[in-house]
Amino acid sequence: MTGTIVNAVSIILGGLAGLLFHKGIRESLKEAVLKAEGIAVLIIGLNGVIANMFTAAEDGSLSDSGGMLLLLSLVLGTLCGELLRIDDRMNALGVLVEHRVKAEGFAGGFVNASIIFCVGSMAIIGALNDGLTGDSSVLYVKSVLDGITALILASTMGVGVLGAAVPVLIYQGAISLFASSLSGFFDSFPELLPQISMVGYTIVLCIGINFLFGPKIKTANLIPSIFIPVLVNLLMMVKGLWR
Repeated sequence: MTGTIVNAVSIILGGLAGLLFHKGIRESLKEAVLKAEGIAVLIIGLNGVIANMFTAAEDGSLSDSGGMLLLLSLVLGTLCGELLRIDDRMNALGVLVEHRVKAEGFAGGFVNASIIFCVGSMAIIGALNDGLTGDSSVLYVKSVLDGITALILASTMGVGVLGAAVPVLIYQGAISLFASSLSGFFDSFPELLPQISMVGYTIVLCIGINFLFGPKIKTANLIPSIFIPVLVNLLMMVKGLWR
């Protein structure tokens, strides 16, 4: 779990550095920077979706796959998220901490940063390598990226970004601890990781939309969407065995 611990520490250090800038930035400038962040996050999310959804043929033509799976994942995942009220519960947790530590705006930074840092293939692959072989190189690279991102986010969204280190520690730590069984699972379903990443980066894209246009989408309620590709692949395997 060395890489995961380094990753969590990098988020805290980057967030602390961002808080130094946060105090000296006037509100109008924070708003402008937040919009710029929204554009960057939107592009990162879009790039992630395209990279995992489209493949290039030898003649240079593009073919897409997973469109229906993406739609199914978002619809079913959002339905589960709404029924479980994940967004409300995460915000309530953020507000509780906000009141305890008297940190205004903790909830928004905590929820958005947690999703940004936890989705994507680097989190899964890096944690798997860390747990199976002790190779933390992927997570070290992710740590640098997350530290920079935490600095930028904390400069506009405040101390809540630092709280995202906790979900990262739990999420990636769990993958590292159960790496041997999870690695075998992903080996059995080679298409699963790109599918999960495709859905995950779609959620990141939604965060970018919220940064630009205000909190229109309850992004935390989309989190169950990431697990729908797993269920679909398992159902297809069961269907194949049944035949």
